[in-house]
Amino acid sequence: MSQQVRIGLGDDVHRIGNKNQPFMIAGVCIAPDGGSYAHSDGDVVLHALIDALLGALALGDIGDYFPPSDPQYKSIASEVLLLRTLPLIRERGYIIGNIDITIHLERPKLQPFKDAMRATIAKLLSVDIAQIGLKAKTSEGVDAVGEGRAISAQVVVLLNKL
Repeated sequence: MSQQVRIGLGDDVHRIGNKNQPFMIAGVCIAPDGGSYAHSDGDVVLHALIDALLGALALGDIGDYFPPSDPQYKSIASEVLLLRTLPLIRERGYIIGNIDITIHLERPKLQPFKDAMRATIAKLLSVDIAQIGLKAKTSEGVDAVGEGRAISAQVVVLLNKL
């Protein structure tokens, strides 16, 4: 018997401050530089989302499909990786029910970008924006995130059987 709903959890963290990399979060460029140190564009939200989608169906993680050792993924836009992941979900007969995202970043404050982030993810996934929850938190000066040296994201996904 197949499961009618599946839940996935993804998370990612990257050091930030890369002067040669735009700062991409949830598919939105929030600054022309200061982005993540990463093999791809370093979008922690989209990476965590990919992991959550794959995890919901017990398909492994982002590194299984897009290994950082493979030069074809060097500096690739995370949107491309997400779009390449979606057929794996559809082929198994599931659709996205809802997504809940938490971003941890000390600065810049993300309030001005939250609507654009939700809209971008909704468009990429072809779902209603009401299916995308997004919260931004600080770490109150604690750990690498709180010291402004890193960004992290956690994503929970609910998939429904067609």
